[in-house]
Amino acid sequence: MSDNSLRLVWIYPDLLSTYGDQGNALVVERRARQRGLDVQRLDVRSDQAIPTSGDIYLIGGGEDRPQRLAAERLIRDGGLHRAVSNGAIVFSVCAGYQILGHEFINDLGKQQEGLGLLDVVSTRGEGERCVGDVLADIDPKLGLPPLTGFENHQGVTHLGQTAKPFARVRFGKGNGVGDGYEGAYNDTVFGTYMHGPVMARNPHIADLLIKLALDVNALPPVDDRWYEALRQERIAAATAPA
Repeated sequence: MSDNSLRLVWIYPDLLSTYGDQGNALVVERRARQRGLDVQRLDVRSDQAIPTSGDIYLIGGGEDRPQRLAAERLIRDGGLHRAVSNGAIVFSVCAGYQILGHEFINDLGKQQEGLGLLDVVSTRGEGERCVGDVLADIDPKLGLPPLTGFENHQGVTHLGQTAKPFARVRFGKGNGVGDGYEGAYNDTVFGTYMHGPVMARNPHIADLLIKLALDVNALPPVDDRWYEALRQERIAAATAPA
């Protein structure tokens, strides 16, 4: 990556874009362009090879069968592993989050191998499905405001020793384990159950990914009035009495 360019890769929009998570790619691209960056965005379908030269990779949510197909093809392809080894940043949502872990339960009810890029394991929840608005406090080490999003998942995700919780839930279920945590991350790989799309509700997450990709501590300010209006609306929805 040059000082004024950013390579953004949206992985498998034909399989993993059920809940509008492609909006995350739009927001990251928009936020980068507002800072004067030349963004090269590539939408990679499931019959195409994953490029290894990207700076930020985004993966969305999807239904159970497309999730299994995506995991099988990503493992067979190997490009995302090589990209992470090269220092790329990855942000994943819901089914994509589970795929980045060691394993999850597929549409056949069997354990499915994941990519192992996050130290998490996902199982099938036995209780009610986790559905609704969420409000959570992001790990203070990341320096971000509270997280707002919409969860819709039956899966339960357990964090291993090297995975750090992305956020602690105030309202909602998060990972579904009952420990109050939502999502997981390590130095360059992030996972969350939050839809919304999450970047539209939380543009500072997009900015974090850009900063990590650029290896800078700060970005020039931009107009956040639209985003903040949406944030406050959804935070109010999450905290309103049932």
